[in-house]
Amino acid sequence: MTKRPFEQLPLAFDHDPATGREDLLVSDRLSAAIAIVDHWPDWPSPVVIIAGPVGSGKSHLASIWMERAGARAIHPVADSDAALIAANGPVLFEDADRQGFDDTTLFHVINSVRQHGTGLLMTSRLWPMSWPVVLPDLRSRLKAATVVEIGEPDDELLTQVLIKLFADRQLFIDEKLVGYIVQRMERSLEAAQTIVERIDRLALARGVKLTRSLAAEVLEDLGNQRHSD
Repeated sequence: MTKRPFEQLPLAFDHDPATGREDLLVSDRLSAAIAIVDHWPDWPSPVVIIAGPVGSGKSHLASIWMERAGARAIHPVADSDAALIAANGPVLFEDADRQGFDDTTLFHVINSVRQHGTGLLMTSRLWPMSWPVVLPDLRSRLKAATVVEIGEPDDELLTQVLIKLFADRQLFIDEKLVGYIVQRMERSLEAAQTIVERIDRLALARGVKLTRSLAAEVLEDLGNQRHSD
């Protein structure tokens, strides 16, 4: 086993990603979702659901829309005031499939949005027909919603994302090294975030520049980790 260089634990700095509309990386897989956000409030229906895998950009889009629409975040669980909030303005419900919800409360939220002409944006990893909905009236309401899917990222988008994530950390990386990473990484934006974070921390710990060998080490470690899960 090769002994690795001495590693000093770096200070944990916060790296806030740029999440404005001008920072959004446009690609074909995102075009429909971006169009929905950009065309607010002229939506095809009062309820819009953006569906896509973890790390696909749903939260970024939701954040842009929330600011643009002056929306409030809700969690439609039993005995919440989600429906009342929805009556007074646009609302956002993120990660609907993971957070869970009360069928009756979400049904009332959607009715409130329709009655008062506000708007509801929901995000989810899964299409709404895969949600564990029992209430027939809610299922009917969800069928009437506009669903926009975000597909898996391609090489071009992953390249843009990696460059952006490194830039968010004030790091500028050689395009050849980015290409090396893209060809060997898991095809997800979540993986891109993890890779950038680990490369940055390892480079800081060792006091070295971003190199192919450093990237290869991180990619190998992540691959081994996935195989052991």
